[in-house]
Amino acid sequence: MASSFLYRTQTAGTSTKKFTFSCWAKLSGTSGTLGLFSTSNGWADGTGIAFAIHDSALRIYNGANGVGGSNMNAVANRLFRDNSGWYHFHFMGDTDESTIANRLKVYVNNELQTLVNVGGSGLNLPAQSASWTNLGVNGQTMQVGRASYNGSHYFDGYISHAAFVDGTAVAPTSFGATDSTSGIWKFKSPTGLTWGNNGFHLKFENSGTLGLDSSGETNNLTVSGDLKQALDTPSNVHATLNPLNYTSSAVTYSNGNNKATYPGSWIASLGTIGVQAGKYYWEAKVVSGNNQNLFYGISTDAVDLDTAPQNKGGVISQHINGDRYVDTTYTASAAEALTNGDILGVALDLDSGTKTVKFYKNGSLLTSSSSINLTSTFDNEFVFPIFIGNNSSASSIWEVNFGNGFFGTTAITSAGSNGNGSLFEYDVPSGFYALNTKNINTYG
Repeated sequence: MASSFLYRTQTAGTSTKKFTFSCWAKLSGTSGTLGLFSTSNGWADGTGIAFAIHDSALRIYNGANGVGGSNMNAVANRLFRDNSGWYHFHFMGDTDESTIANRLKVYVNNELQTLVNVGGSGLNLPAQSASWTNLGVNGQTMQVGRASYNGSHYFDGYISHAAFVDGTAVAPTSFGATDSTSGIWKFKSPTGLTWGNNGFHLKFENSGTLGLDSSGETNNLTVSGDLKQALDTPSNVHATLNPLNYTSSAVTYSNGNNKATYPGSWIASLGTIGVQAGKYYWEAKVVSGNNQNLFYGISTDAVDLDTAPQNKGGVISQHINGDRYVDTTYTASAAEALTNGDILGVALDLDSGTKTVKFYKNGSLLTSSSSINLTSTFDNEFVFPIFIGNNSSASSIWEVNFGNGFFGTTAITSAGSNGNGSLFEYDVPSGFYALNTKNINTYG
């Protein structure tokens, strides 16, 4: 979550020259700086190692102390714009290597990355046998989820299985493996590693002890801020709102793409997962929208995101005042309005003979929405959650929960039943499931 991270004060390291940092991460947005890992002696001079996603680029920084007076400021020669799935980021440092290019190796999903200098000049890797800045220095801070060169560079997304190995450059195959059926790079639990004096492995298994070290070295990290445990994992990816799916106007996304604040024109946000079969349920909260500028519902992927709801073909949308449009056809208000703090539920049925969508308010089915039939526009199309806003007169904000159990950073107050491993505020209709990859593979 934004403004949250984990930290630990280092002891004297096993090595100041060799290390491995590995983590799985799901990004939020394409701009700004999302800090993954860093060492630091304070924010003023920014000396230390830092790994971050900066404006869709993977940036690697090493302060002056370890490279003979000049900084290394490098990026991987590709962009990272997928906000729907997980990346495995893997960094191996070993300055004892005689070949300069081997002193820092960066892998993403087990693919070795080509590193280039940010300024376009030669890549300023450390001299042979040089120390990485503030690595293994007694009393210096190590952080996960924040970049050391700027105190505001938090990782506003998801991180899983963050691991640091002190004194050894460990290959990515210790933390992942290629699935023999799908060919997809997947998480593997590390075994048989020598973790070193400052090594740790954060599994994030217990919501009350998110900084618990599972390596056996008892190098626990301390939580700073309102860090939350999510059910979204590399092996079970939940839907979020999609920050890449916009045209002329940009929505402001935050809290792992589960909060959307809308600009001064009509614009829609689609979910990251679309389906053609199965029964799925999700929830959303009206944070601010009493100006009546919020709609919710389902959509095809071909919808025009910049038009008013009544002009959107391939959309079934419900206004928070009770009005409804089905493929641009208006249905009169049923006076079942939502207000700030209300939680709506959406139940999408693509398995029955007649495909339907139902809308709920605070756990109760809207009487006017007992069963809305999908039109032929949805035939043979992928169906997505859609949320629509217009901030022309006041703030318009949605917070969504696709089964992670949070509206923004606020945990649900009491989980309903039938969640099938996911957490929703209200009871999930029988036979419906959260919109995630595990359920799609099983029921979709």
